[in-house]
Amino acid sequence: MREPSLRQRLLECCALNGGVLLLSLLLFEYAVLPALRLGVRLAFGAGALSSDRWSVWMILNLILTYTFSALWVLPIFGISKIINCIWFQDIADTAYRSSQGRASSQLSVSILVADTLFSIFAQALFLIQGMLASLVLPIYGLGDAVCLLHMCLLYALYSFEYKWFNMGWELHKRLAFIETEWPYFLGFGLPLALLTQIFPSYIMNGCLFSLVFPVFILSGNEAEPVVGL
Repeated sequence: MREPSLRQRLLECCALNGGVLLLSLLLFEYAVLPALRLGVRLAFGAGALSSDRWSVWMILNLILTYTFSALWVLPIFGISKIINCIWFQDIADTAYRSSQGRASSQLSVSILVADTLFSIFAQALFLIQGMLASLVLPIYGLGDAVCLLHMCLLYALYSFEYKWFNMGWELHKRLAFIETEWPYFLGFGLPLALLTQIFPSYIMNGCLFSLVFPVFILSGNEAEPVVGL
């Protein structure tokens, strides 16, 4: 069976994350719920829209939101995460072969598994550190700024890690390069970090990340980091 082309994978990512999941969330939040709210107002009067927890609108909104989330959002979001992991790897590998040739990674299976697990642990620790900074630092705005800086570097690591892994770089080398040349990677990850803060919903931001991230994979594959900034 012929492997999917890079263009096909990119279109599939756009269709799944943007066309199926994100679009359905936007339609539900900004079309379906407002239309139902208007219908409740016309049918029961303005009193039905009160903020009281037992008002007609509050009960209906709660039922619809939980039903939509349980039957559609969470299952599709979970499935898309698994599919995206496969597709992101395909995009990165195809782009690397097109520009660099065959991957030079010669790691053994045991080193590969250990590297992957430790990479996940390091990324999770870095993410938690950024989130804690936004909660702990008392100065207004400083905690959020530190969290944003963490996310910029983390997204840059996500973007370049596929290329570096294909080049045979082990985790300690990847992390050391990020730490040494952090100004470059801070700027590289900033657009994605800002984009994923547009919506108040974590799931919407996650869909937006999955929609845009392939572009950053391709950029990381072609980029030559400017060292010594």
